[in-house]
Parts: sequence; structure tokens; C-alpha cells
Amino acid sequence: MPMSAIIGIRDVVVDELSSPAKQKAANKSFHSSRWTPLLRRDRQLLAGTKVKLVLGLLILCATFYMTSRISSFMCWIPDNTSAVFSPSKGGYAVLINARKGNLLLTQSVAHYASCVCTDAIHVVWSETDPPSKNLKAYLKRVVLSKLQTGLKPNFKLDISKEVNLNNRFKPFADLRTDAIFSVDDDVIVPCSFLDFAFSVWQSAPSAMVGFVPRMHWLDLKNGVPYHKYGGWWRVWWMGTYNMVLSRAAFFHKKYLDLYTHAMPPSIQDYIARERNCEDIAMSLHIANATGAPPIWVKGKMHEIGSLAISGLKGHSDRRNKCLNDLISLYGGTVPLVSSNVKAVDARREWFW
Repeated sequence: MPMSAIIGIRDVVVDELSSPAKQKAANKSFHSSRWTPLLRRDRQLLAGTKVKLVLGLLILCATFYMTSRISSFMCWIPDNTSAVFSPSKGGYAVLINARKGNLLLTQSVAHYASCVCTDAIHVVWSETDPPSKNLKAYLKRVVLSKLQTGLKPNFKLDISKEVNLNNRFKPFADLRTDAIFSVDDDVIVPCSFLDFAFSVWQSAPSAMVGFVPRMHWLDLKNGVPYHKYGGWWRVWWMGTYNMVLSRAAFFHKKYLDLYTHAMPPSIQDYIARERNCEDIAMSLHIANATGAPPIWVKGKMHEIGSLAISGLKGHSDRRNKCLNDLISLYGGTVPLVSSNVKAVDARREWFW
């Protein structure tokens, strides 16, 4: 082969090997082979970090769950726990308004007797038909079998000769505690939530502390100022309240005396006649005495039995009428004080 042909072939080969496309591909291959181990190592580190993060979150959730369960079981209360078991300082008396019959009353008494901080149970019978003869003895046996403290249980079933909702707030003797938990017989508040609400009340013993917030506002009806009663959905929508109902609420025992002996007779007569709104009257009375708002506690509350009165037709209209009539009996003044504070047990919250 002539020398010139060999030189030409060599030049072609060199040109092909040194072309920009070939150099770019060669460089890419070089860098790829150089960075592949580093990328593989980064991915392994990232995968390990994700696993650790997931495991950490699982451990945190498990710790939170176990802590909440243990605290509920042990009845830990953030305010002076030892005082709970002292008859002179701690504990509470459960004041049950009996309206729905023996079965629900028995369930209610059994539940509240099982709560560690319950010192006494007082049942006010508010029905026209008297209870059975054996009911009192049976309920007392239930209390004795369920009560968790070492104290001798104080149990009383009060049967009035006349049906009068004011009897719900009559003072009763032999109280060893200052705190009263007023509740209807068809309402069950779990013991852990009840004890937390009690600790809130201990921090503000002059306030009414409860689970059922309500509100009122001034409106116009035919051009005349008119007070309207707002239920739960109104509270939720507006984010404010100025009442908590005695359907499930703590208050100081002194308010039983004030309601019975210092409440204007015209208001007591109205409650007895209408057979309604004694809970609104108590909210008005405590607000009038303290000049302060109530405290709403976030917690679970189970209604047992048939439909509550609040679900009956015309209930809202009757409550509006009660509210306006009671305010007029107070001389037109409204002692209720609004609040947007909600007490929450931080041990039960994901974020604090």
C-alpha cells in the first residue's frame, strides 16, 4: 500500500477518535463512573435517615400513648394531686338530677362512684312518680361496691314531695368537699376528663367550670331588643360563650345556698311554674355574684338513654323565652360575661 494511503487512513482514524462527540461521550462516561459510588453512598445515607426518622416518630407516638393511658389510669391531676384525696380540701360531690328513670340513674351512679376523686353522691329525684322502695338500698350497694377511695361513702337519695326544678340546687348536709359536680342522670363524663375539669375548677373555685358551653346575644325582634339563646353550633361558629350549663359542670357549694336563699323569689317562682331553665338561672346567678365568665373544658361527654330535651321541637323558642323573662326579672341587666377561653388537657394533645 502506498505511504500516502496509510497516512490518509491514520488521519481519518485520529480524526474520528478526536471528534467533539466522541470526546463528550468519553468525558460523560468518565464523570459518571466517578460520581456513581458517591451517589450510591448518598442514597444509602438518605435511606438510613428516613428509617431512623420513621422509627423515631413511631417511638414518640408509642410514648405519648402510654403516657396518656398511665396518667388516666393513675388519676394524675396537674394541680396538687395529694389534695384530691383529702376530705377537707379535695375531691368533689356528684349532684345527680334524676329525670329518666331507674335504669339510667343506676348506670350514672355506678359510673361516678367508680371515679377516684368522687367523695359523695347526692341524687335529687325530680319525677312525679316516686322511685321503687328498694332503689335507695340498691343504689347505696352500688356506691359501696364502686367507690375507689378508702373514705366511707356519703350517699343520699333526696325525694321531694313536690316536683320543683329548684330542688335540684337545694343545699344538702354532710358535705366534706367544697366542689359540686352537677350532672343529669343521662350524661356520662369519663373519669379522666372529669378529674381534669376538677383540677381546672381548683384553680378558679369561684367560677362555673363545665363541658356544655352556651351563649346569648342581643338581637332585634319587630324593632325591639331581644335576647337570643345560642346552642353548641353557635358557640362553635362564633368561638365565644358566656354560659356553661349545670347539665355537666363544677361549682362551689356556696352557690347552692345563694340559689336557694338569695335568688329573687320571682325567679324561683318562674322556674317552678315553667319547669325549665333552672340551668340558665344558675348561670345568671353565678355570673351576677362573681362578675366573671365561666370556664369551658374540652372533654368527652356521652349521652345515654333517649333523645335529650335539647333535641325536641320548639326547644330553642322556649329557651329564648326563658332567657328574656329571666333577664327582665333581673331588672333588665345581663350579668353574663363572655369568654373565648377553653381549658384543654395538654397531655391529650399532639401539639402543645
